[in-house]
Formats: sequence, C-alpha cells, structure tokens
Amino acid sequence: MPESIAFVGVGRMGANMARRLKDCGYAVTAVYDVHAPSAAGLAQEIGARHARTLAEVTAAADVIFTVVTDDAAQLGVFAREGDSLLTGATGKVFVNCATITPATHVEVEKRARAAGAVSLEGCMASSIPQARNGTLYLMCGGDRSTFERVKPILEKLSTALRYIGSTGQAAQVKALVNMVMNINTAALAEGLGLGAALGLDLPMLREVFLQTGANSQVLKTDGEDMQNRDHACFFSAAHAAKDSTIAWVLGVQSGLNLPLAGATKQQYDRMVALGLGELDKSGIAELTFKGRRA
Repeated sequence: MPESIAFVGVGRMGANMARRLKDCGYAVTAVYDVHAPSAAGLAQEIGARHARTLAEVTAAADVIFTVVTDDAAQLGVFAREGDSLLTGATGKVFVNCATITPATHVEVEKRARAAGAVSLEGCMASSIPQARNGTLYLMCGGDRSTFERVKPILEKLSTALRYIGSTGQAAQVKALVNMVMNINTAALAEGLGLGAALGLDLPMLREVFLQTGANSQVLKTDGEDMQNRDHACFFSAAHAAKDSTIAWVLGVQSGLNLPLAGATKQQYDRMVALGLGELDKSGIAELTFKGRRA
C-alpha cells in the first residue's frame, strides 16, 4: 500500500506538488499552511484534511513534505517545544524542499533523528509548472536508505532525480545553481539594457545571443519578459536575494572572493529595498534599462 503523504507549506510550489501526487494516486491526507485559507482551499480541492496544527500533520501521514520560505520557518516547524512536526514523529519521513542554508538542513536532520524520525533534503531547481506536471529537477541529500524509501514518490514529482550525498550537500549544490542562475539573469538584464540604450533592435539582439556564447537558459525564460516588462512571478526577486546571500556566505566561509555573486546579491537586495521583491527575478531589468528605475 502506498505511503500516505502530507504537506506543510502549500503556496504555489507545495500546492502543485500535492496536486500532482494526488493525481498519481497517492493519499494526500493533510495540508497545513500559516496562511490558513491556502490550506483550507487546497484541502477542499484534493480531499485532504486541513490540519490546524503541525502535530496533526505528523499524525496524519507517513511522509511529510515541507515547502517553507526560509531558515526561520524551517526551524519553526521542527521546533523543540510547542506545536511541532516532531510531536509523535517516530518512524516518520520528512522531505524538506525549501531553499535554505545547508546548516539548517543538518540541524533539522539532527532534531528529526532525536525524535525517532528521518529527514531528506529535496532541493528543487524548477518552477511552478514543473511542480504541477511532475517534471521537477530534484536534488536529494541525506541517508541513502531514506532516499531509496521515498524514491517512488519522488519519481512522480521529478523527471530528473539525483541523489547528491550527505545532508547539506544538496543544499550546497542548489545554492550554486541559483547563484549562477542569478548572475546570468543580472548579466542578461545589463546586456539587454545596454542594447536598448544603444538603440538596437532587442528581438534581433536576443536572437544573436541565442546563437552565440551569450546564450543561456535564462535568456530563454526571461529575455522577452525583460524586454516587455512582464515580470509575473515564477521565482521572486526576494527569493533571488535570499538565495544569492546563501551562496555568497558559503563563499565567505570557504575563504573565497566571489565578486559577481556579491554584485548580484546587491542588485537583488536593492530590488527588495525598492519594494520590487515580489516581481519575478526578471524584474532586475527594471534596474538596468534606461528610463525605468534608477
């Protein structure tokens, strides 16, 4: 019999992962979110219980996915006191999908083990449509036996499932993925912004970029949006700022100078300071195109 599943954090990513697993025949028994209406609406849609407490989530499922916002939220749902996923957690599996620091993943694993449970990193390098369609790029870290236990579930969510290594290593790889992606995004915004200032035809310029060494995945996903100022959010500038900071701190801790990572972090920090943090990461073009926002 397939293991029962619950979700903590049902924003656009978590909710679509839950929908996907429900479609695949899994029993999604409970959902929880600090924004209760999100959980209530999803629960009604997929026939799950709207859990009012974290302990209720743990009691309702064998495997619990967490898709929360940051380190503080992750440690909060695994609190040592009060309402917590650790209550009655013996034998449970936690799959933690947030982009957080490697150290937090290690701490969560320590707390889970102390409660008789196990945990796994399930770091995602994809966006909302992939969560719904089961085509996420998933990087996992933790005990190999835990990975093998939940692999059948993860295979329904991912067409590119990779076991990275011990706890913390998947988060390190994810931080590097997002660091390079964010640098590429900032560089593309500067290239297109300069092209616009020079009076070049931007569709032509994007086509040239596509066929030369200036090509990138970001060009394909964000280039036209930068030109058209269409910054509907798939990956927010606020998240880009957070993730660039994680990578930059890892560089500092490793004794490395990462000037491009640092400059990109400053650009996304600036977006947040200007109140543009909820725009898609492509919104960094608003800082580089002449006549938009200085």
